Amino acid sequence: MQLTEAFEWIETIPLVRMIVTIPGLYPAISALHILGIALLVGSIAIVDLRLLGVLSAKLDEALSDLMRMALVGFAVAASTGLLLVSVQIDHYASNPAFLTKMAILLVAGTNAVLLRAAAGAADIRRVLDTSRGRIAAALSLAVWVSAIFSGRWIAFI
Repeated sequence: MQLTEAFEWIETIPLVRMIVTIPGLYPAISALHILGIALLVGSIAIVDLRLLGVLSAKLDEALSDLMRMALVGFAVAASTGLLLVSVQIDHYASNPAFLTKMAILLVAGTNAVLLRAAAGAADIRRVLDTSRGRIAAALSLAVWVSAIFSGRWIAFI
């Protein structure tokens, strides 16, 4: 199966057809996507700002919970994003802003996994006040903001 045929097949999946045909469903999924992004980036930004020393140590007890909330936000954003892309997958696959966003998300995810590994499975607080934590936090803030900007550009290219 060629890529074009695969894209055409994806667009014929009943769930994807429902998104296209039921009025209001696409905008509702889009709104959920934005809420997922807000939960993800809002939670991650607080963790990153704490790792950078901008926010108080009073937040340390909440860091693990914030990381879990970020994962929930990522799950919502990723699942709704897949649904949104599926309705015009051929368009997205050739959109430079979308491809840039996917590359940025790969960097963001890799950074998060490496930071989590450095902290150990149990506690993100292990990297507080370390150069590794500060570098990961600065990179995290930069890539998540970049992902948002590139995501917004998708509609304009």
